[in-house]
Amino acid sequence: MHTSSFSRRTVLAGTAAVAALTAVPLRPGRAHAAGAAASAGQAYRWRNVVQGGTGFVSGLLFHPAVRGLAYARTDIGGAYRWDDRTDRWIPLTDHISWDDWNLLGVEAMAVDPARPNRLYLALGAYTQSWAGNGAVLRSEDRGATWKRTDLGVKLGANEDGRGCGERLLVDPRDSDTLWLGTRHDGLLKSTDRGATWQPADFPAAPSATGQGVTLLVAAGRAVYAGWGDSDGTADQPNLYRTFDGKTWKPVPGRPTGTSAKVPIRAAYDCHTRELYVTYANAPGPNGQSDGSVHKLRTLNGKWTEVTPVKPGGTAADGAADTFGYGGVAVDARRPGTLVVSTNNRWAAIDTVFRSTNGGRTWTSLKDTAVLDVSETPYLKWGGDKPKFGWWIQALALDPYDSEHVVYGTGATIYGTRDLEHWAPQIRGLEEASVRQLVSPPTGEAHLLSGSGDIGVMYHERLTASPSRGMASNPVFGTSTGLSPAAAKPSYVVRAGWSNDGNGAHSNDGGKTWAPFEAQPAVAKDAPGPIATSADGGVLLWSFGTANPGYRSADNGATWSEVASFPKGAAPVADPVDPTRFYAFDTTTGTVFASTDSGRTFTAGAGGLATGDSEFQLTAAPGRTGDLWLSLKGNGLYRSTDGGATFTKVSSCQASHTLGFGKAAAGASYPAIYMVGATESFNAVHRSDDEAKTWTRINDDRHQWGWTGAAITGDPRVYGRVYVATNGRGVQYGDPA
Repeated sequence: MHTSSFSRRTVLAGTAAVAALTAVPLRPGRAHAAGAAASAGQAYRWRNVVQGGTGFVSGLLFHPAVRGLAYARTDIGGAYRWDDRTDRWIPLTDHISWDDWNLLGVEAMAVDPARPNRLYLALGAYTQSWAGNGAVLRSEDRGATWKRTDLGVKLGANEDGRGCGERLLVDPRDSDTLWLGTRHDGLLKSTDRGATWQPADFPAAPSATGQGVTLLVAAGRAVYAGWGDSDGTADQPNLYRTFDGKTWKPVPGRPTGTSAKVPIRAAYDCHTRELYVTYANAPGPNGQSDGSVHKLRTLNGKWTEVTPVKPGGTAADGAADTFGYGGVAVDARRPGTLVVSTNNRWAAIDTVFRSTNGGRTWTSLKDTAVLDVSETPYLKWGGDKPKFGWWIQALALDPYDSEHVVYGTGATIYGTRDLEHWAPQIRGLEEASVRQLVSPPTGEAHLLSGSGDIGVMYHERLTASPSRGMASNPVFGTSTGLSPAAAKPSYVVRAGWSNDGNGAHSNDGGKTWAPFEAQPAVAKDAPGPIATSADGGVLLWSFGTANPGYRSADNGATWSEVASFPKGAAPVADPVDPTRFYAFDTTTGTVFASTDSGRTFTAGAGGLATGDSEFQLTAAPGRTGDLWLSLKGNGLYRSTDGGATFTKVSSCQASHTLGFGKAAAGASYPAIYMVGATESFNAVHRSDDEAKTWTRINDDRHQWGWTGAAITGDPRVYGRVYVATNGRGVQYGDPA
């Protein structure tokens, strides 16, 4: 359920843009040499805090020749291999570094049917100018190790059309030949197993803003390519094929019209020699309102429409039943048996249809489905029953078990072994984009998390999805603020996006919640960070750079404007003195402080870095006025006088996010955890001596792309740290 913004970019100039695509060894990570400010890394054991998926699974793929071997791809959380022995997914791309964060989006994946150990991934989340180019990873051991080729083009794994595919294919005639469909740069071809790539002679002209190649599929010895930039008419082909790997031509007789505008996915039944194609009027996963399913009998070129239900009817609640079609998979054991999924069907709810007679008749598997989400209770979304799914574009059918069907949604993977009983098959796959982390000093839970799309969770156990699911009353989409009262940790407040109120408070450490009795009018359209004073008596809430901050002294019953609070700043409460609050104004580079319980703010230290909303101000626990300011590449600064003055910390070059945990034995100051750079690259560090020296505590196998949103230690367990990632959930580490 991850969204992105879109902008135009200049299309790369054909051959010149990709002629220099060369193979490079996969960067194994840079050795962290010991220096004056940082010591060699300490061994840590890293694991995911279990949430249970929570993000869009955009692709699923069974290997056709190996029982139990399957792969999953996600839009921002990397790729996974299914371990059939342990019933869990194994992450394959956690080595992706900070600098390569864009490569955690997996645009496409491919396996070699004849060589089961070979796996290929096409990586790159965005095609915008601010994102890096894509890359292809290739493995000879099912993703245990990789070699990498950097591309000269961009890929869009977290853009519209990310559920189409697959856009990567091993040629059925030659295992050394691969095809890669791009958004804006046409079709690429490799003849050396992905080591180098060149433009293919493909007849459709790419567009700077279009979808380009949406799918590649083998049908016998032929290869078919879907094209997403057609208007659906006969004179603008949207499906091509090649029989010789050189010449591509439009497929004759293909369907036309808005319901067949964009080819989404395709699957080939080798027994009946029929190619099934799902279509929609938009690439999805959002924005589809029409679609269809068609099959091509490749022996004679005859097309037949086999759409289970045509969009445009009326749902039970009277709403228009609009949708497109998404996934399709054929049964390798039973000729003429296949499954297809609807997509973007919000009124009548998406389903998976199954046919055993080549699409002449269909059964909706949703209608008899029994869903068991006891392992991931958040899938009830604050209600009593889970939904069958939405954003269903990833759909797969086990080639060794005709009743084992799996499909991806915007939050999980559902699977069945009998076509009736369904449950999440998501263990090991964690994809949350995490925004806030709190580790309370007391209570049942060692962690509260705030994330994009799934709000706040109370983690009573780190190894199981929270039993209470998402925090409710109200249920949030994206969490924008999470703050406990330092001297009264049972009191917690949160803020976020919702249609049912944007703020809530808890008196039991985050187990249960109640909405604020009232909220400022601007809260609905711009809910921002929130903080509570040390004693829980005062709340400060920020609402973006266009609005003033607001204050409540009665638990959210009434709110008053704080004109002197810097607009858009994140309020920070002093952990000891309930009358003190702080805020950093990123537009002026000035720290502001309040000593009257947030009624007024005055300027303190100025002349600091400006212009970046991701700068973070953090207060050290158990101390008054001890502030740490992370200014990304501008370094780390500290104040011990409540923000009146700051001194640059000389031991690190960059600081993105910082937090505190239990002090080391014999130490009087809390352990400090930081995502930043003590030398030339960003990593996760710990300091036990007030930032005089640092130890790197993650390693090159555990980097998780961008990790600059939040980090905190555990105040009850020395050495334990929680790291927020943008697509790999919450990672927690303990000294090995």
